[in-house]
Amino acid sequence: MKFWQSLVWLLGAMVPFLSAAEGARVITFHGFNDCIELTNGKARVILCPAVGGRVLEYSIGGKNALWLDSTRAGDRRDGSAGRFDIGPERILPKREVLFRGPYRGEITGARAARLTSGKDASTGFQIVREFVLAKDTAHLVCRQTVINISRETRQVCYWGRGFAQGQGICIVPLSGVSRMPKEYVLYQDHLLIDFAPDDPAITRQGNYLVIDRPPSKPKLGFDSMAGWMAYLSRNDLLFVKRWPTFPDRVYGEMASLTLSIWYPSERPMCELEPIGPREILKPGGRATFTEEWFLASRKYPKISAELDVSTVARQSHELMKGAR
Repeated sequence: MKFWQSLVWLLGAMVPFLSAAEGARVITFHGFNDCIELTNGKARVILCPAVGGRVLEYSIGGKNALWLDSTRAGDRRDGSAGRFDIGPERILPKREVLFRGPYRGEITGARAARLTSGKDASTGFQIVREFVLAKDTAHLVCRQTVINISRETRQVCYWGRGFAQGQGICIVPLSGVSRMPKEYVLYQDHLLIDFAPDDPAITRQGNYLVIDRPPSKPKLGFDSMAGWMAYLSRNDLLFVKRWPTFPDRVYGEMASLTLSIWYPSERPMCELEPIGPREILKPGGRATFTEEWFLASRKYPKISAELDVSTVARQSHELMKGAR
């Protein structure tokens, strides 16, 4: 019986029953024939139910803010572009059903869609993702709900893992209070954490940390409660992420991170990773976390010394203010 139930789920996920709505339709894209396109005349979002319930394109003016591996079109092992996940990273077991498995896609309204994962026995969770594109801006709401389908109480946290276009400039606002001497930590080969690094690629400018080139180790962690970050990509885009933070709650990653950045040397992507607080879910319990995306044109500086962080922050705030 379990085999047939799995088969029915897989077929339903691969060939979903989808309807069209204003600014929403099913298209073929990147080798997949069940993608969902959300558009409003200014911005374009393409969702991929077939592999991991991710975002393949988030663009304005034909420029994609996400790094999409063009060599993996139609490949169900592809893990590029706008990915989402759950953590804690070192606590949860491998979760291919949730991270790379097929999702069921549905258009739920004007410029809106829902992607639902299969039930993952390894973690005991199922995931529902809802996406809504604003009527006339590039504001995209990404809402993830985790459901405990097991018979045991389990811990989990939200973990955004989207790949932006690589070799850009990250701007992380600081919130005034930090447990970290340098207000960030640097992971050493994934197993050790340098809690007081001194890396020339990360500089403080006013109330912001700026990462303008690959650090000595690619993974950085932050405990800022500012709840947003900005990223300047080399194709002249300003990509802003916003998410809620909770100063009075426990964060489950090893260094209690609210944000992580993976900035590898000589690679075409940069991973921007908002992290949510720890959730303790009883059987049948669920937790929802919302990450918001904003996108605008901004000329990439010829040299990083020309970057005026205050003007980037001002533009970022204007984008976020307009979405309230």
